[in-house]
Order: sequence, then structure tokens, then C-alpha cells
Amino acid sequence: MQINGAHVLVTGANRGLGRQFVLSLLDRGAGKVYATARRPDLIDVPGVVPLRLDITDPASVADAVTAASDVKIVINNAGISTGTNLVTGDLDVIRREMDTHFYGTLHVIRAFAPQLADGAILNVLSAISWFASAGAGAYHAAKAAEWALTNSARLELAGQRTLVTGLHLGAADTDMMAWYDGDKSAPEAIVAAALDGIEAHRPEVLADDWSRQVKAWLSEDPDVIYREAAAALST
Repeated sequence: MQINGAHVLVTGANRGLGRQFVLSLLDRGAGKVYATARRPDLIDVPGVVPLRLDITDPASVADAVTAASDVKIVINNAGISTGTNLVTGDLDVIRREMDTHFYGTLHVIRAFAPQLADGAILNVLSAISWFASAGAGAYHAAKAAEWALTNSARLELAGQRTLVTGLHLGAADTDMMAWYDGDKSAPEAIVAAALDGIEAHRPEVLADDWSRQVKAWLSEDPDVIYREAAAALST
């Protein structure tokens, strides 16, 4: 799968990593980039096709498939982070996280899959897919579900030779993470790793040191994981 000349659709393209995906795709010579958002008027990158898309609305997803019937790569970047815990948080907000990250991503995959034979899907996940953090219970659960979705979709679409890649990262220097004072990766570096992964036909991209560390902890006892993580985050 080559980016140069490819027709690509990016969800949540109006800011943050989504906007950087659009810029980097253009830099790599993508033939056409559909930059989607719930408000396409917020798309400010010239040379793209702005397209309205609310991934939580199946009718909106169906309209996007009709408008972008030539797409061969879909980048599922759209997401939210509400800072909601599972036990004490508002259930409607928790459902909103799951509706966005799991069901929304699933809507897009199901709708575009028929045209993605010999194409690719990239799901923007997180190190939090594997690691719970206080104040982010809903996000953790939703991203863990999206990780499972990514793995299952990869198997289901293997017969039509659709690459399904999961992108894991820690904190990126975007407006969504403006509140975070720790180490943050440049969006350009994260996106470059993701696009390199697509071109290398990789099922998983660990885009930074934190995602690689958390993945390595998965074989450890949970006591070890969270003790080591607490120590790492305090330095």
C-alpha cells in the first residue's frame, strides 16, 4: 500500500492528529484527501475535499461512503476524551465515549469495507487501550474496545486483503492534551510513524516510547504494571 497517489479519508480532520494526517498525506503525494468533520467548515487545509461526517450517525456515514466511493485508505481518527470515571461518572457521557470510539469506528469500517479490498484501515488507538488511568475510565474502556475491534476486523477483512493497522501512542502535543504537563510527542512524528506503518503493511504501530513501554508491561502482574507506571509518570 503506497500513500503516493492513494485516495484517503480521514475522520476528525479539523484539528489535532487528524489535521496533521491531512497535511502529511498531502506532503506524501496522496491523490485525493477527504478531510471529514462534523463541521466541515472548520477544515482549513487547502487542496483537500471537505466532507461532513458524524461517525456516530449511520446516515451520515452512509452519505460519506456515497461521496467518497473512490477511497482506498480510511484513517479512523475521530475521538473524544471526557475525563469520566466508570463507577461515579455520568452514564450518558460514558455511552458517548463508547458510541464514538467503538460503535462510531465500527460504523465507518462496516460502511467502507466493501470498497477497501487491497486497501487499508488505520485506527488511532492509544496506550490507554492497555492501561487504566484515574479520571479516564470511560476513555480506557472505549479504547480497549476499539483495540479489540481492530484485531477482529483485521481477521474478518484478511480475505479481501485489507490491511487493518492499530496506532498506539501516549500523549501528543495537540489541543486535546493541552492540559497535560508531561512529555508529549510531536504530531508530525506520530503521523509519520503511522503512515510508514501503512506502507510497510504493519498490523500495529507503537509510535512512541510510552506505548512501547506499556505494551511491554502487559505480560506483568497488574501490581507490577501500575507500580512501575506510577514511578515512570512521577519522574
